[in-house]
Amino acid sequence: MHPPTNIDMTVQGGLFLFGGVLMFFDRSMLAMGNILFLIGLTLIIGFHKTFMFFARRQKLKGTAAFMAGIFLILIRWPLVGFLVELYGIFVLFGDFFATIASFAGNIPIVGPYLQLALQKISRGRRNAELPV
Repeated sequence: MHPPTNIDMTVQGGLFLFGGVLMFFDRSMLAMGNILFLIGLTLIIGFHKTFMFFARRQKLKGTAAFMAGIFLILIRWPLVGFLVELYGIFVLFGDFFATIASFAGNIPIVGPYLQLALQKISRGRRNAELPV
């Protein structure tokens, strides 16, 4: 057993979020997933870059939605909070979907369909505003 690394915390956060959704929006699992995701992201790219990413003028609407979603989850509105948080994630990380689409296009059979769907989600933007 190895000690947890920075990426492990982010992955565990994603798994807790996924588990919270599977367990009919379990508030405690969603909250733990959010905490682990934010800590893991901060450990991967650093505190300053994380702050600068969330504080960018173009990302303020996404940051506000993401934080409002976390707040709604904590005050016992997990379904509404998760939906608001999901909107914030799409606004914050929407530029990254174009990068994922370029890799997904190489997957046999389903690759072109995944690439098309991810390009529609990202609206053709490239990741010029990503922190890393």
